[in-house]
Amino acid sequence: MLGWLLLTFGVAVGSAIVPLISIEVFVIGLATQQPGISWWCIGIAVAAGQVLGKLLYFLAARGSLHLPAFLKRKERPERTSAWRVKWKSRLEWVRERCHRHPHWMFGTHAVSSVVGMPPFMFTTVLAGLAGMSTTLFLTTGVVGRFARFSLLAASPAAVAGWLH
Repeated sequence: MLGWLLLTFGVAVGSAIVPLISIEVFVIGLATQQPGISWWCIGIAVAAGQVLGKLLYFLAARGSLHLPAFLKRKERPERTSAWRVKWKSRLEWVRERCHRHPHWMFGTHAVSSVVGMPPFMFTTVLAGLAGMSTTLFLTTGVVGRFARFSLLAASPAAVAGWLH
């Protein structure tokens, strides 16, 4: 059982960093194939892995984590296009709004961590840009992700119970 939980934690970290990996599909498959693993253990493993992986994006957006040179876009003053200027101004508008109304960011991030809409990746980056405290980010993310993935892990057993 511990091996499955460690694998689940690793897949959760990987899915948080590389959004093409679906942790939802993994959790449903694991809960279906390994019914002896408790739903809350799966929920804890996924919540911890997801928030740990998203913490990298949060810290990078906040400016606390400096990206390596190969991940940074090189600024070329001669290639400043109109759309780039437009998007930078929109980003500054969003950042300013988030700073002015920090409770909005908390609520949005909390809902996103449970429901997934708006996308959790998006609210993670916005939380970093808004300067949300790391403690609040971690607490909100872990509680919300635990609720989401515990429910998801329990769903195959619940559906099987209804069918019998």
